[in-house]
Amino acid sequence: MDWLQTSARLMIVSDLDHTMVDHHDSENLSLLRFNALWESNYRHDSLLVFSTGRSPTLYKELRKEKPMLTPDITIMSVGTEITYGNSMVPDEGWVEVLNQKWDAKIVKEESSKFHELELQPDTEQRPHKVSFKVDKDKAHVVTKSLLERFEKHGLDVKIIYSGGMDLDILPQGAGKGQALAYLLKKFKTEGKLPNSTLVCGDSGNDAELFSIPDVYGVMVSNAQEELLQWHAENAKNNPKIIHATERCAAGIIQAIGHFSLGPNTSPRDVMDFLHFKLENVNPGHEVVKFYLFYERWRRAEVKNSEPYLASLKAACDPSGVFVHPSGIEQSLCEIVDSLRSYYGDERGKRFQVWVDQVLPVQISPDTWLVKFKKWESSGGELKCCTSTAILSSKDATTVSDGLTWVHLHQTWFEESASKDHSIWPV
Repeated sequence: MDWLQTSARLMIVSDLDHTMVDHHDSENLSLLRFNALWESNYRHDSLLVFSTGRSPTLYKELRKEKPMLTPDITIMSVGTEITYGNSMVPDEGWVEVLNQKWDAKIVKEESSKFHELELQPDTEQRPHKVSFKVDKDKAHVVTKSLLERFEKHGLDVKIIYSGGMDLDILPQGAGKGQALAYLLKKFKTEGKLPNSTLVCGDSGNDAELFSIPDVYGVMVSNAQEELLQWHAENAKNNPKIIHATERCAAGIIQAIGHFSLGPNTSPRDVMDFLHFKLENVNPGHEVVKFYLFYERWRRAEVKNSEPYLASLKAACDPSGVFVHPSGIEQSLCEIVDSLRSYYGDERGKRFQVWVDQVLPVQISPDTWLVKFKKWESSGGELKCCTSTAILSSKDATTVSDGLTWVHLHQTWFEESASKDHSIWPV
């Protein structure tokens, strides 16, 4: 996150399960639509925050299962853990805040006296979160009794019930809303308060996000009754909070457009790249567009026609070089020519390509150095390369002519599930 030296244009703070991630969408279409929109238009000057009830263990499992982007900030365990960047560096200041009037040992001892509570797995028990499962019809009575017991011990705790089964006991200062408020205060102190913040959720443990002043909010169309009820009782007259008509990530895209927070047309919604032009040079969009065409070409979702390849070739510098992860070098124009033999080889298969952390740096008035991760999924097998590209606009007659690929160098990503050393196109 150190790359962002000024206030973020937009900060999106989103729940994961059933909000950013649609578990009923086996093709992950809405998530991939959001990914393409974010990387092409927002990654370079905005912040993506995932706020999840999941523990670090379950969060990492989800990342292996779904084509998720890498967030700039991760809030986990129902707002009790805040981490930054790829390395997930913890926020020690937040830990100090949560230690006040909290004793996990007493919480566990008192909770064990309630037979209605079923302790969740060890992975879900965190330093500032004790988690159970309880039937919906018993949750209210148990919650009231627990709070009375904790108060007698001098503890200041809160209990959050969500999903019709999950009961989490946290310090009073914890929660998704408080974690966001802490971040906003921190940004304000640093002089980097985001220009706009959009919060996104679907269940009861997301309600606190919508309580933060001056944020925009979207309850996705599949939001649960507990969140809709909270909204009806507390925020029904707030014009900054909407109930989307689209599910999950598609609802987030809808909200970006509804509140005019920025571009809301995902490159995945554009069918004809030959005639699609941007008003301004955008290296992120160029990278997303290139690999989206590559995916569609191999899935035979675009016509096998020379104009497409000619357009792609025209976007490559005649002396441009591609360095494969194996170390083999080829000209970029040769790579484009080689695509002919790959047309439709993934037709009818669950073949998907997406890019992550597309970060361009302008190194001269007409040249950009762009770093990103390129992911490729086919038949459940994942491959990932860290990529460095050089893009130039110096040969463009007008800005709308786009950018020229001068160089592309890929290396295998350490966490990639597969490191197949056979040649792949790009």
